Amino acid sequence: MGDEHERGLIARIADGDRDAWGRLFQCYAGRIYRYALMMGREQALAEEVVQETMLSIWKGARAFRGEGKPSTWILGIARHKALDKLRREQRSAEAQAEQDEPAFELEPEQEARRELLGERVRGALERLEPEHRETVVLAFYHGLSYKEIAELMGCPEGTVKSRMFYAKERLRALLEEERWPSA
Repeated sequence: MGDEHERGLIARIADGDRDAWGRLFQCYAGRIYRYALMMGREQALAEEVVQETMLSIWKGARAFRGEGKPSTWILGIARHKALDKLRREQRSAEAQAEQDEPAFELEPEQEARRELLGERVRGALERLEPEHRETVVLAFYHGLSYKEIAELMGCPEGTVKSRMFYAKERLRALLEEERWPSA
């Protein structure tokens, strides 16, 4: 399916054409599913991302201006849906972990240090540039390879490596700054 044909389908979807939406769904459901599966590595999450993305296309087709490629617009929606789901799952997992009792008891001082370190790292992550923060989160919290991150973010693998390098350097500086405050 070419860009012009896809633009036409999106225009028809904006007018409420369910047939056009069905055709676009057939064309993109598999791509969106594979993309979301790569990000979250869970079938259920990928299926939800497909459904939510296609629903957003149905509801938001009028917002597509036709200036860019339809595939970029559609996969951009899918990316945002997948990232939202991953963030929600991460928050849910963190909340569950806080409720669960640890398998072993840490001394109060050790527990306090661990919590303080976690807060410091989260605070430093918040201060990174968005693309650097996203690269770190995808690599360390979601276990994606540089190649997978590059595909997801739509950039060369070298760019991901560069972002990771600068993110690590910035994190190191932020954590050192916090450790040894200047007068």
